[in-house]
Amino acid sequence: MIELKPRVFSGMQPTGSLTLGNYLGAMINWVAMQTTHDCIYCIVDLHAITVAQDPAELKAAIRRAAAAYMACGIDTQKSIVFNQSQVAEHAELAWVFNCVARLGWLDRMTQFKEKAGKDKERASVGLYAYPNLMAADILVYRATHVPVGEDQKQHLELARDIAQKFNNDFKEGIAARGYKDGVFFPLCEPMIQGPATRVMSLRDGTKKMSKSDPSDLSRINLTDDADTIAKKIQKAKTDPEPLPSEAAGLAGRPEADNLTGIYAALTGTTQDAVLKQFGGGQFSGFKKALAEVAVEKLSPITSEMNRLGRDPAEIDRMLAAGAARARAIAQPIMAEVKDLLGFVR
Repeated sequence: MIELKPRVFSGMQPTGSLTLGNYLGAMINWVAMQTTHDCIYCIVDLHAITVAQDPAELKAAIRRAAAAYMACGIDTQKSIVFNQSQVAEHAELAWVFNCVARLGWLDRMTQFKEKAGKDKERASVGLYAYPNLMAADILVYRATHVPVGEDQKQHLELARDIAQKFNNDFKEGIAARGYKDGVFFPLCEPMIQGPATRVMSLRDGTKKMSKSDPSDLSRINLTDDADTIAKKIQKAKTDPEPLPSEAAGLAGRPEADNLTGIYAALTGTTQDAVLKQFGGGQFSGFKKALAEVAVEKLSPITSEMNRLGRDPAEIDRMLAAGAARARAIAQPIMAEVKDLLGFVR
C-alpha cells in the first residue's frame, strides 16, 4: 500500500515588502520547522498577477522576497525554496481543480468579497479562482501540513474539500494504484502557530498589519532601517490611558494589546510578563523600549537582505535550483493525475 509521507508547504506573495507581521506570524515558525519536517517554501508569484503588476517591479519583488526568506533563516539546503511560476504543474493542477471545485464553494470565500469590494464585476477571474490555485500549490506536492494565518484558514478548508472530492470522484483508479485508504490527495492540516499569529496595524489595532496597506506607517517592513523602525513605533496609535498591569486590562484596547503582543513576541515572553514590567507606565517609555527590541531583532535581517540583494544572479540561481527540486516532486504526481483523469500522455 502507498502511504503519503508528511510534508510541509507554505508560501507568500512577493508584492510589497515583507513585514514584521510576516516575520512573527510565519517566518519564525517556518525556520523552526526545518529541523522537524520536509519543507517546501514558495514565492507565489502566480497569485500576485490576480491584480495588475509592473513587470520590472514584480521581478525585483520576487528576488526581494527570496532574500527575505534566506535572511530570516530559511536554509535552501534543508528546504526547497523557489518561485511558483517556474513549476508549471501548479497551473496545470489548478485547472484540474477549477473543474473539481464547485461555484458555490468559491462563492463562500470571504477574501474575494473583501478584495473585490463593491466592483466585483471588474475583478479578474484569477482573483475569484485564487483558492483553487492555492489548493493546487499544496496538493501538487501532496503536502500534509500547511502553516497559515487565520485569514487563510477558509482557503485551506476549501483545499481539503477539493482533495476529498477528487479522491471520491476517482476512487476506483486510486484504489487500483494501491493508495492506502483511497487517499491520493491528503486532507492537509493547518498549522496556525508562531509567536504572534496576528500582528495588527500600527495605525489601527483592529486591522491586520498588511504590506498592501496604503499607509507605510501602518507596518514595519523588513527593509526598514533602524531610524525608520523607531519613528514608526513612536508614531504608532495608542490610547490615553497608562498600560495595564495584567493582560485582562487589555480588553477593549486593541492598540495596547497589539504593541505589547509585538514586544512579547520579539522577546520570547508573554504579555503578562511585559505588563508586569511596564504596567502603570505611559506609552512613551514603552515605545522607546519596543523600538530598541525591534531594531535589535530586525537589523541583522535587513543587513543580510541588503547583502543578498546585491547579487541578483545568485538569487536567481538559488530559485532555479529550488524549482528543479520542486519539479522532481510535482511532475510524477501530476503524471498520475493525468492518468487518473484519462488523459493520453
